[in-house]
Amino acid sequence: MSGHLWTGLALVPPLSARVDGRVPAGVNGVSIDTRTLQPGDLFFAIKGDNSDGHDYVAKAFEKGAAAAVVAEERAAELKGLGPLYVVHDTLRSMENLGRAARARTGARIIAVTGSVGKTGTKEALRLALSKAGKTHASAASYNNHWGVPLTLARMPADTQFAVFEIGMNHAGEITPLVAMVRPHVAVITTIAPVHLEHFDSIDGIAEAKAEIFSGLDSDGVAIINRDIAQHDLLRARAGECHVGAVLSFGEHEDADARLLSYAPTATGAEARASFMGREIVFALAAPGRHLAMNALAVLLAAEAAGADIHAMARALGDFEAPVGRGQRTQLSAGDGPFTLIDESYNANPTSMRAALALLGAAEPSGEGRRIGVIGDMLELGPNAARMHRDLAPDVLAGKVDRVFAAGPMMKELFDALPDGVRGVHANQSKDIEAAVIETVRAGDVVMVKGSNGSRMGPIVAALKAKFAAPADGAGDEG
Repeated sequence: MSGHLWTGLALVPPLSARVDGRVPAGVNGVSIDTRTLQPGDLFFAIKGDNSDGHDYVAKAFEKGAAAAVVAEERAAELKGLGPLYVVHDTLRSMENLGRAARARTGARIIAVTGSVGKTGTKEALRLALSKAGKTHASAASYNNHWGVPLTLARMPADTQFAVFEIGMNHAGEITPLVAMVRPHVAVITTIAPVHLEHFDSIDGIAEAKAEIFSGLDSDGVAIINRDIAQHDLLRARAGECHVGAVLSFGEHEDADARLLSYAPTATGAEARASFMGREIVFALAAPGRHLAMNALAVLLAAEAAGADIHAMARALGDFEAPVGRGQRTQLSAGDGPFTLIDESYNANPTSMRAALALLGAAEPSGEGRRIGVIGDMLELGPNAARMHRDLAPDVLAGKVDRVFAAGPMMKELFDALPDGVRGVHANQSKDIEAAVIETVRAGDVVMVKGSNGSRMGPIVAALKAKFAAPADGAGDEG
């Protein structure tokens, strides 16, 4: 049996390719980006909105690509650089390779979507299931029209469990992706006002997320949040897809996986839950009630995929929040350490409230304060100003001492706060960066959050660059 991800000859049928040059013995990975390409990878020259992968084929071979998949109209100019699989459409060929990967695997497959918590839930599933067998999962947030087929194409034939994140901005985008993945288990973490500028209502978002059930077969399991207003709608859509079972999680008394208690600890959190009559206690290496709630979905999904729920619960003790999604880092302000909570990946009203609650649960040390550094929540539609303003009670409930705000919409929140809580507001994040750096001191807990377009990530990077880790070597907490 070949040790390659794909043998050279096995690639020809799914790619519908003609080969120019020597057929490679095989490829060890699949790449669409020369910056991360590894020797032995198959490079797909994908044409995107801002760049064309064909312009990087020579670079791919310089970095050790085993072969490249290129479009017929560019094949002549690329001839001689290395083995080429010449196709009509490189993206369509990658999709077909993904379908071939799905067809050859015996893995139990889980698909995850939701307005908030997709990536964290996917990563928790990756961690837990890896204790039960060979597990493959989406890298980063590869959840769109190229990320899903790329993740499929990278899946080894002997994979035992696979976890796919599936995202959308518009109705109709999940259906073709889940048709490729064909999961055994589908999870919807929650529904929130995200991408509302593309939908008439939150129920419209729920309808679009419910497309994930269309990929389940009659033995499939749908897992949905029992606590949200759209629970009945989602359950109905799952029923219309004739799935094998519908399970729920949350604090609702009717939830199949019900959170009974949650308590933050010095190193994370501990939770107690009821799973269809069985009581389970589990720990997380990261605090956050929302993480504990999503852990219930993880445990339901893992058990539905055939894993032992008690082993999965023990594995969650090692789960740490991903970068940009609650990761904690200890930094030094010179006179002592302070805590940075990196929530900079994205934001919407639901996740912002969760982050403010997380900040409120954090305990500053000494004379430290809770500092919120927050940017605009984007794509909220005509009610965006009100949604920002409505966060004021959450800021106060979270006992936030100082708020630094970036973006025109965050001015709405900033103006709704008491004078003593206001730090600095500017329309661009770069214009509050210096004030944040100047303000931070030992003992503080600093939480940074905003939508991608608000560019809050650079503030996180600036804080890490300015303040070295403590001399005792303490580093990331979660």
